[in-house]
Amino acid sequence: MFTGIIEELGVVASLRREGNVARLAVRAEAVRGELRIGDSLAVNGVCLTVERIEPAQLWLSMMPETLRRTTLGTLRPGAPVNLERALRLDSRLGGHLVAGHVDGIGAVQAVSGAGEERVLTIRLPADLARFVAPKGSIAVDGVSLTVVAAEGGSVSVSLIRHTLAATTLSLRAVGDPVNLEVDLIARYLDRLLQGGGQGDGLSLARMRELGF
Repeated sequence: MFTGIIEELGVVASLRREGNVARLAVRAEAVRGELRIGDSLAVNGVCLTVERIEPAQLWLSMMPETLRRTTLGTLRPGAPVNLERALRLDSRLGGHLVAGHVDGIGAVQAVSGAGEERVLTIRLPADLARFVAPKGSIAVDGVSLTVVAAEGGSVSVSLIRHTLAATTLSLRAVGDPVNLEVDLIARYLDRLLQGGGQGDGLSLARMRELGF
């Protein structure tokens, strides 16, 4: 579990394809000190397992599902990546609960503003739009952001000066793909209302039957 508060901008050292699996090497300093083999690390919002730790870089593996559902397979050496270690239960939760399980890939539709504030408008995959609401939370490339507007299958998020300086989102341009993870509470609430896929979801009539 993560918070969406980026700790460090790492740099891709290499990305190797070995059959269906990809091996990713990332140069990092701040996060490397406390990491151990087997620990989780979010890379652009994707939860990966640390497999090897070298003096200058970390090695992580990506399975076919990760390559299909995220943008990590398109990374190139020299590319910056957002890094966050797993949440400690004795730490402050500065962003929101982020699982590191990407729900889909969006595309940047528009970039507006300049200087200390910028607004990104992102086209959502059709099946994710219902999980996004104004003033709610969404993770974009692993960055916890507040939804400014959500309409017409798109979501707009505001980037303050710190976010622009500390994450890769300052580099995003129209057409760029981004990893999206919707709010966990919204996803589970939707599942509950749909009856867990069993066709017996909650409704106003059902709640009245239950005494609400």
